[in-house]
Amino acid sequence: MKFISSCICLPMSSSFTILAIFVAFASIAMVAPPVEAARAFFVFGDSLVDNGNNNYLATTARADSPPYGIDYPTRRPTGRFSNGFNIPDLISQELGAESTLPYLSPELRGDKLLVGANFASAGIGILNDTGVQFANIIRISQQLEYFRQYQGRVSALIGEEETQRLVNGALVLIVLGGNDFVNNYFFTPVTLRRLQYNLQDYSKFLISEYKKILLRLYDLGARRVLVTGTGPLGCVPAELATRSTNGQCAVEPLRAAAIYNPLLVQMLGGLNQELGSDIFVGVNTMEMQNNFISNPQGFGFITSKVACCGQGPYNGVGICTAASNLCPNRELYAFWDPFHPTEKANKIIVQTIFTGSDKYMSPMNLSTIMALDSMT
Repeated sequence: MKFISSCICLPMSSSFTILAIFVAFASIAMVAPPVEAARAFFVFGDSLVDNGNNNYLATTARADSPPYGIDYPTRRPTGRFSNGFNIPDLISQELGAESTLPYLSPELRGDKLLVGANFASAGIGILNDTGVQFANIIRISQQLEYFRQYQGRVSALIGEEETQRLVNGALVLIVLGGNDFVNNYFFTPVTLRRLQYNLQDYSKFLISEYKKILLRLYDLGARRVLVTGTGPLGCVPAELATRSTNGQCAVEPLRAAAIYNPLLVQMLGGLNQELGSDIFVGVNTMEMQNNFISNPQGFGFITSKVACCGQGPYNGVGICTAASNLCPNRELYAFWDPFHPTEKANKIIVQTIFTGSDKYMSPMNLSTIMALDSMT
C-alpha cells in the first residue's frame, strides 16, 4: 500500500498530536469490553417446562393441539402445557434472551445452539418407572445424555474450551418430582411403589435418586442450577376432582409435598457444602403456589380450584382438548388445565424466582445470583 504525501499537509507538531489522539482512541477500543450476550440457559424436567420435545415423540403426553397455545404469540399450540408462555420462556425473557428451543427441534443448529437448549419431556420423573403409561418420553437419564451430546455439537462449532465456558456460565433449571407422586405412587389405589414404601421412605428414596441426577449434572459442567420442589400436589384441579372432599386440597398428595420438599432443601444444602459452592439453588414452588391458591383474589384470579380448560368437577377430569370447557379469559384463572398453571400464574412464580425472599429461594434469589455472577 502506498501513502500519498501530497493529500493533506500538516505541521509536524499537529501530526504528532493527531497520532497521539488516534493511538489513545485505538487503545480504548481495544480494551473496551464487548456487549455481553445473555448467558446460555438449559432446561431439564417434565411437562411444567417442556416446550415441545414431546411433539417429536410417539406419546400420549402431548400439548400440540388446540386450545393449547391460545394466548401464545402465534396463537397456535407449541407443545407447551400452557395457554401461552411457560416458566422457561419467562425466565429467558428476564435474561434478555430468546426462548430455548426443544433439543429435538430441527431448528436447533448453528448459532441457535449457543442460546442453550430445552431437554424437558412431559410425563417423566426422578425414577425411570414414573410415567410408563405415557410410553415414549425422554427419561431424565436420556435428557442428561442429550446434554452431553449437545456439548459435542457446540464444541464442533466454537471449540471445547469455549463450550466449557458457555456451559459453566449457563443458568440451568431442573423440574422433577411431581410426577413421581401423581403419576407413580398415587397413580392407582395400589401401586408397586406404595407396596414397597410408606410415604416418608418413598420421599427419602426419591431424594437419594435425585442427588445422583444432580451430581451427574454437575459432572457435565452445570454450575448454577435452579432446583424446584413440588407444588402443593393435592390442590391442583385434577386432585380436587378425584380425591377432594368439599373442594379442600387432597390430604395424601399434600402430605407428600410437605414431606418431600424439606428433604429436598436439606439435600441441596448438603450437596452445596460437599462441593464447596452454592451450585444448587432451591426454588420453593410450594410456597409460591400456595400464595395464589389460598388467596386467588389477591392476585387477580377468580378461582384457583377450577381449571380454565377441562371437564368434570373443577374441570379437572381427563385432559384439555378442543371439546373441553374453555374459559373466555385466562387471566382470571390460576390453572390452565387439570395440572398446569396459566401463563399469568407462571409470571407470578418467575417474578418470585427473581426477587423472592429466602422463604422462597434458598440460599438466594435469581437476581442476587446474576449480580454475583456478573462480578466474576
